[in-house]
Amino acid sequence: MLAALIPNVWFFAAATAVTYVADWYLHQRGSYLVNRLGKVRAGLSIRFLLRQLMVILLLARLDLAESPLFYAAVACFLLFYGLQAPHGAMATLIRLRRTMPVVTRNVDLHAVRIPDAPPGALMRRSAEKMLHLDIPAVVGVLIAAGTGEDVIGYAGIGLTLLLALLYLALLVPYVRRGRLAPPAPAVLKAVDSWLREYQPTVVLYFSGSNESAYQGNMWLETMSRVEGRPLIIMRERGLVPQLAETSVPVICVPAGTHLMNLDLSTVRVCLYPANVGKNIHILRVPTMKHVFIGHGDSDKLASVNPFSKVYDEVWTAGRAGRDRYALADVGIRDEDIVEVGRPQLEPIKSWTGTVKNPIPTVLYAPTWEGWDDNPGNTSLLLAGENIVRRLLNAADPVRIIYKPHPFTGIRSAKAKAVNARIRAMLEKAAAERAAEPRWAKEASSAAAGQSAAKAELARIEARLAQLAATGRAGGDDAEESRLSLADPVREAETVRLRTEWNDAYWRSFGWWEHRTVTGAQPKLYDCFNESDAMVSDISSVVSDFIASGKPYAVTDSAALGAEEFKRQNTAVRAAVILSNGAEELDALLAAVADPAADTLAGARRDLKTYLLGPDEPTSMEQFNAAVRALSAKAEARNLAVAQRIGEQAVVAVPDAEAVTSGVGTGDPQAAVEADATADPDAPEADAAEGEAKAALSEGTSSVR
Repeated sequence: MLAALIPNVWFFAAATAVTYVADWYLHQRGSYLVNRLGKVRAGLSIRFLLRQLMVILLLARLDLAESPLFYAAVACFLLFYGLQAPHGAMATLIRLRRTMPVVTRNVDLHAVRIPDAPPGALMRRSAEKMLHLDIPAVVGVLIAAGTGEDVIGYAGIGLTLLLALLYLALLVPYVRRGRLAPPAPAVLKAVDSWLREYQPTVVLYFSGSNESAYQGNMWLETMSRVEGRPLIIMRERGLVPQLAETSVPVICVPAGTHLMNLDLSTVRVCLYPANVGKNIHILRVPTMKHVFIGHGDSDKLASVNPFSKVYDEVWTAGRAGRDRYALADVGIRDEDIVEVGRPQLEPIKSWTGTVKNPIPTVLYAPTWEGWDDNPGNTSLLLAGENIVRRLLNAADPVRIIYKPHPFTGIRSAKAKAVNARIRAMLEKAAAERAAEPRWAKEASSAAAGQSAAKAELARIEARLAQLAATGRAGGDDAEESRLSLADPVREAETVRLRTEWNDAYWRSFGWWEHRTVTGAQPKLYDCFNESDAMVSDISSVVSDFIASGKPYAVTDSAALGAEEFKRQNTAVRAAVILSNGAEELDALLAAVADPAADTLAGARRDLKTYLLGPDEPTSMEQFNAAVRALSAKAEARNLAVAQRIGEQAVVAVPDAEAVTSGVGTGDPQAAVEADATADPDAPEADAAEGEAKAALSEGTSSVR
């Protein structure tokens, strides 16, 4: 605006370029500022319209208001802005009609025709792309205003309008009915047909935020090995792309009404890894038994949530979980708790008693800050920097692997800042260590191997990307649901490549180099196997790490005192207890360096059995036994209800003949005799039987 008022064409051109770049940058980063601008009536379309208005103002201030270029520019921008409506309408229609009521993986939907999606280049951020087509007109008009060559301005105007019309023309074919996804009823019918054919027996039901994908991913391997016919039901579309590779069928059903109308009559056990509001949409089904399995075993309050009363059973890893509920006294009956171990812990390697590399590796894995400001939630805020600083300044060299919780910083700006400072500390320490002669010599001798490992990583990642690309680049949920079918060969290769990737990752840098690990790979358990000891907080991470048998430390962030801290938290009874100053870290490092100094080794073995259950039978065997037992309970319940409903259907409406024969008059013997002589092929019997079956399948049994 200032450049237009002065007026100065080249100042205006520079300012305009800055605004284009700034807009592009904010959208690329997904900045929250973009959302805020929309809230104050300065959304994307308005910003582009204002920029175009400033071009008109510039022309007017340059005394070009009576020139043909001025009128051409005004007409161009008005027409261009008018074309946004049909473009937006078509893009929205395509998205809506391409959105199926479900997103699936490993589910055969051949019964419905799902056409290819429009190219991603056309649909991804389409409004932003359409608006940026004004650049030729803006550039042409500015050059014409600065040089007097109006033909350049007309050329830019023509190119903008031509490109806009071309964009519209490219979208038109995808609005045709044949290019849109099938209607919702047809898709849901196909899903029900598949369910009746597949007949799932065990369901993992998962719902949550985008950051909670790990809670479902941790159970995928277990579901692939569970007895019966497993199925994964999800509720949020955004979580499906974050789901790890699995051969188990997946159905994402965002709408509660659609979920409640799915044919899940063969399901006998439903497993819940999280307590979320959307659980109610399937908890209402009485023909299956409902089990809370959680997404970790810890002494946090979340592990004894009173909401767990809604489930038929609560499965815990070991005896500690059972005792935890008893102490909490939140209404969970002891007979409803089943100890099944932790099948996910099989990849964790047991400690040999010696350091893996020439210097020990300590994993620092703090949990997140939680939804409130309780100082006991995480060590990150009060102790995190002290822990890292003391490890960096230890008398003998230590390598640090820092793996923050995926939720770190989503609520607390302070936690986000501390996390950033710790990462900076490690980067600085790594750079300083690389400059020291001893480590420089190690780096020189390992350089060739590290280069080979990095090349191997690139090769593996490229192949994994090929295996993951089940459809065309840019395909939408509908197209991927059609193409994402289980392939045992592809799955086996993916598993092998991920193992090779993990091995190459740790070889791609020195065993002396500090490292910050974020993202899905490498996994937390891979970090367990690479480390010799761990520092963490009260969370399931501690319970899982105990499976390794390695020394560990837990921070008493709330300053309860060592004895009280151990009394309140079972998982720390074999830990080195740290204060917020982390002065006690020397005891942890001593236990790693010298088995004779490891005074807690026996306590860790005992605690492992108490927390995670016995080693024999295996956790997977215990888990499958629990599934079988609960399935049997569900079958028994369904048969009993069917029998009661059938009996009610027979005696509910007495007629004159029944009364004279004693049925409905209070004579039970007469009722039995009448029932025994009834014609089983009579229409009334068929109706009663049909009513009983319908009532059972809908879960509307009434037991009086």
